[in-house]
Amino acid sequence: MRLISLDVLKPGMVIAKTIWNEAGRPLLQKDVVVTESIINRLNQLYIKYVYIDDEISKGIEVNESIPVEMRLAAVNKITESFHQLKGVGGKKASYILDRQSAEIGNLVDDILGSILSNSEMLTVLTDSFLYDEYLYQHSFQVALYSIAIAKELNYSRSELKTIGIGALLHDVGKLQIPTSILLKPGRLTDEEYETMKQHTTYGFDILRNLHTVSLLVAHCAFQHHERLDGSGYPRGLVERDIHPYAKIIAVADVFDAVTSDRVYRNKMLPSQGIELIQSGSGITFDIEVVEALKRSIVHYPNGTMVLLSDGRRGIIAKQSLNHSSLPFVRIFEENGAILKSTYMLSLEEHPHIVIEKIETDYLTHIE
Repeated sequence: MRLISLDVLKPGMVIAKTIWNEAGRPLLQKDVVVTESIINRLNQLYIKYVYIDDEISKGIEVNESIPVEMRLAAVNKITESFHQLKGVGGKKASYILDRQSAEIGNLVDDILGSILSNSEMLTVLTDSFLYDEYLYQHSFQVALYSIAIAKELNYSRSELKTIGIGALLHDVGKLQIPTSILLKPGRLTDEEYETMKQHTTYGFDILRNLHTVSLLVAHCAFQHHERLDGSGYPRGLVERDIHPYAKIIAVADVFDAVTSDRVYRNKMLPSQGIELIQSGSGITFDIEVVEALKRSIVHYPNGTMVLLSDGRRGIIAKQSLNHSSLPFVRIFEENGAILKSTYMLSLEEHPHIVIEKIETDYLTHIE
């Protein structure tokens, strides 16, 4: 299977990966043949990419690191918990979360168990899951990325759990933000942005009054928008004053934000998100955390079509166990001509050849 942009999806192509809704039901089943009405529906749902099956990508498997059932159950739990907090602030919100702390802890334990038992880099497929509100999926994914980064930095299991809970709840203060601002499909005005920024303080006020979780969880919410150079909010802290957990969640938060679909902009693919984070390394983001992200996340997921620096085209078919940015590529085109048979190229073994471009909108002349 391979990933293509919805812009080039055509009737007759075959869907390779089921798309799930928030209730855990298949919205679009794998093996379905694409029609014009399916394309129109996917556009209405703001889906930017889909996986298709064809001859040149046959046999390439794309699997998320976290089981589908676990993801759906986790996001449903987050949705249920957060719904109870909507419009509720102060000590009442703290009381509600205190009652849910055991379930939240169990949820993080499940995520931890899955990540710790898997020695491979993290692959997260946001295209395969649709949720009514971005906040719920975002909270889950930031927890995934934060734990993966912290694992790479050799934090203990108890520290990983605290980081996971902090990441899961880092945006809980957004439930105090007016829905018209939180779900606005476009750029916020300066006044709206100032209101949005208050979510860090709202989250801190809720979480610092919990009796069942560490106070560090509250600081994760309070500081995840702080930046090393003092350009962040709410207090403009500099590197030495920002807690290490918050530095991890800051990177995970931005990485997920730019690699997730939103109504008002196309998402970046993982390698592009990592490149953006890298540009702020040592300036806004902690260098060690950025390097840990680069080592723990798959840069070019299987099924991604790429153009190589020597002009060959191929599809990412397999990950290297040693280098997250140097996968195996199934070459299907040379000198503009489709090959009669494909072959595998290891970028690890050919360091002079680099990926020049991701081509989700490229169609071969046989399509």
